[in-house]
Amino acid sequence: MCGIIGYCGNEEATNILVEGLSALEYRGYDSSGIAVFNKSGIEVIKAVGKLENMKKLLEKREVVAAAHCGIGHTRWATHGKPSDANAHPHSTDLVSLVHNGIIENYAELKEKLIAVDGYEFLSETDTEVAAKLFDKYYRISGDPFRAIALALNEIRGSYAFGIIFKDYPDTVFATRKDSPLICATHKDGNFIASDIPAVLRRTNQYYMMEQGEVAVVTKDKIEFFDLFHNPIEKELKIADWDLEAAEKGNFDHFMIKEIHEEPTVIRRTVSPRVTENGVDLKIAGLTDDILDSFRRIIFVACGTAMHAGMIGKTVIEQMARISVNVEIASEFRYADPVLYPDDLVVIISQSGETADTLAALRLAKEKGCKTLAVVNVVGSSISREADYVLYTWAGPEIAVASTKAYSVQVSSMYLLALKFAQIKGTVAQSEILRLSDLLLNKMPELVGGIIERCPEIKNISAELMEAEDVFFIGRGLDYSLSMEGSLKLKEISYIHSEAYAAGELKHGTISLITDGVPVIALATNDACYEKMISNIKEVKARGAKVFLICKEGALGYEEVSDFCFMLPRTDEKFMPLLAVAVLQIFAYYVSLLRGCDVDKPRNLAKSVTVE
Repeated sequence: MCGIIGYCGNEEATNILVEGLSALEYRGYDSSGIAVFNKSGIEVIKAVGKLENMKKLLEKREVVAAAHCGIGHTRWATHGKPSDANAHPHSTDLVSLVHNGIIENYAELKEKLIAVDGYEFLSETDTEVAAKLFDKYYRISGDPFRAIALALNEIRGSYAFGIIFKDYPDTVFATRKDSPLICATHKDGNFIASDIPAVLRRTNQYYMMEQGEVAVVTKDKIEFFDLFHNPIEKELKIADWDLEAAEKGNFDHFMIKEIHEEPTVIRRTVSPRVTENGVDLKIAGLTDDILDSFRRIIFVACGTAMHAGMIGKTVIEQMARISVNVEIASEFRYADPVLYPDDLVVIISQSGETADTLAALRLAKEKGCKTLAVVNVVGSSISREADYVLYTWAGPEIAVASTKAYSVQVSSMYLLALKFAQIKGTVAQSEILRLSDLLLNKMPELVGGIIERCPEIKNISAELMEAEDVFFIGRGLDYSLSMEGSLKLKEISYIHSEAYAAGELKHGTISLITDGVPVIALATNDACYEKMISNIKEVKARGAKVFLICKEGALGYEEVSDFCFMLPRTDEKFMPLLAVAVLQIFAYYVSLLRGCDVDKPRNLAKSVTVE
């Protein structure tokens, strides 16, 4: 992984490829490169580090302006350290390719290519194995399509390939399995890309590639085939993302821009699903009869999405009295989970392409369960394979650290909780209507009020600039939210951070609390507030510097906190929507003050399309 772009058209390919790669920087990467046709064949330029390094090489190499076809890539290391040699594209004399995914049997293939076919390798990557394999079969068959089909027959794993052959200077070939890839069309040329933003400056018209398809892209047309070379007709789609949504505008970073968008996207997610009678999920294909048939819910997700599922577990169990499990996708698929036909497996993913989550969805379907996808990207793999889809409609989220996507995932959890409670009759209809109205009409306004207090949060954040360790504590929903707050801080500021259930402090964790260690305490649950104050006193007595987030009017906060941020009072179930905005802004400013790359933290990728 991580970003792919390819172009054939009337314009200069080099500039378009670099433009596309720039639009994909948000996905995270450690090197970049392009391959374009020149008069003598294929010219490859690649460099470790930021895209600027590759751009400087382009200036020095003076790649010919006559190049009108090529491929490009931003790499996030899976095999081999970041280096010029390991950067994509990988090439032979006849073939050059870029690759997202992982070739699981690359070692076996590499050994055979060396011992039997006499190939030599210059990199540590699995991708170079694919380049040599395509080269081998192209030399045997003389046919690019036949070479692709034969090579794919030997490759095990996940892939999205963009491939060019020296003898076909006006064509890009593409194929995929388990890694996303699109083809896009424009009057001045055609594209392949790993994601919509790569081409959004040029076009919003695209085709989704399915598993095992091969696309043949020239400047005049895009053709699709199966691996037996049978033509495939595909529907042209229109992306509903506009260019402005994928750019920073007047903001310094995408992350803070996307936090400011939270009131709008929460309303956008909730509005179509709330009626005068409560919550209606028919737009997701979920009728009352279907929902009533489920006896247990299993949320499966990774990272931030999994934390949203934890909020969902609490509110659904409390309101609808349905048993809910939350599973980490990468563990779920290998745990031989006990599943029943009347279980609903809810798959949560911003991108809809998360590899472990997609594999978990397929496992659930194999075991006879119905699946519901809570995803942001229309037409993504998870949305296409799930039985039902609840789109979050957050628009493009460019910063690697998820913010607005989490808020709309949590909003979707509230919609599910309200609907299940309505169907099961566990909450009075009048209360359903009150909460639905509150979620739709009041919560976006309250979240906006938190965001307006950025300067206040920034001032508090300055206290953590030099911290080496930070601990988050909370109970109930506050504990679930503290896990997301801790993740957000560590992933963009590089401060070691952990979240703990406050009641567990005495069972070992409190030994880590020493003089001056920052503790961020969430205390928005009235039923647990006194217990939380006691827990905070325990860390305070051991010298902790306490940052408290609580409700307006809370008592006793002065004696236990060094800094306090008060949230407006609203229904407790919805407090995470307010508190998470504080934690996101808090992490943003800590990262900024520490001089970190806020939107593109080291070692991280936006869409984790490998296991």
